[in-house]
Amino acid sequence: MDINSIRKRLNQLQTTNNRTSNLWKPQPGKQVIRVLPYKHNKDNPFIELFFHFGLNNKTYLSPITYGRPDPIEEFAQKLKTSGNREEYQMARKLESKMRTFAPVIVRGEETQGVRFWGFGKTVYQELLSVIADPDYGDITDPVSGRDVSVEFITAEESGASFPKTSIRVKPNQTPISEDKAQLENLLDNQKDINELYQELSYEELTGVLNQWLNPEASEDDTEETAPVSSVAAESAKVEDASAAFDELFNK
Repeated sequence: MDINSIRKRLNQLQTTNNRTSNLWKPQPGKQVIRVLPYKHNKDNPFIELFFHFGLNNKTYLSPITYGRPDPIEEFAQKLKTSGNREEYQMARKLESKMRTFAPVIVRGEETQGVRFWGFGKTVYQELLSVIADPDYGDITDPVSGRDVSVEFITAEESGASFPKTSIRVKPNQTPISEDKAQLENLLDNQKDINELYQELSYEELTGVLNQWLNPEASEDDTEETAPVSSVAAESAKVEDASAAFDELFNK
C-alpha cells in the first residue's frame, strides 16, 4: 500500500469538505448579506483568484494568482499568437478566469459564521463602484457599513443561457452586529481563503495539461500530445466561468 498516496487523497477530501463549508452560494430569490473586512488583508476585503475551468472535468487554481508561472497559461498564450482562429478560440477556453471572493455573513444565518462569496466581474464592478461613490464609501465598516441585497435568478426562471446575480446596496448604515461579542467573533474568526484551494506545482499542472490534450496517452507517454484541433470540441465545454464554478461548488 502506498501510504503517501493515501495521505494525499485524505488531504484532498479534507480540503474539499473544508471549502464547501466555508463558501456561500446565493439561493434562488433574494437574500441579504454583509461584506466584512477581511482579517487577513484589512486594506481590501476582495480576494482575486484565477482558475482554469473544465480541464479533465476539474477546476484548477492558477499559480498566476500569486505571481508564479503557470504552464497552462503559457500554453494558452502561445496558442493566441499562432494566427489560427481555432487555436485562438481554444486558448480563450484554456486561459485562467478570475473569480473574486469576499468574506460575508448572511442575515438570519449569522450563527453559521463568516463564509466566502465568489462572484464574477459584473458584481465585482458594481461593488467597487458603490464603494468608490462618496455617498456610500466603505460598506464593510463594522459600525457604519451597509448590508447588500443579493438576488439570484436561475437560468430556467429567466429563460437565459446562464443564471443571473444582481445586487443592491442598502441606503441605511447599520452595524454588523449590535452584540459586541458576536461582532468581535465575526471579525476575528475568519479562514484564510488560501487554505481552501490547493495550488499544484508547475510539474503537476504540466501533467494536467498533457492529460487534457491527450487523454488516451499512458503516463509513460505524456510528452506526446494530440493535435490542437482534436481538442477544440473538448474545450468548448467550458462556455461560462460562473457555470463552471457553480459546478465545482456543488461537487
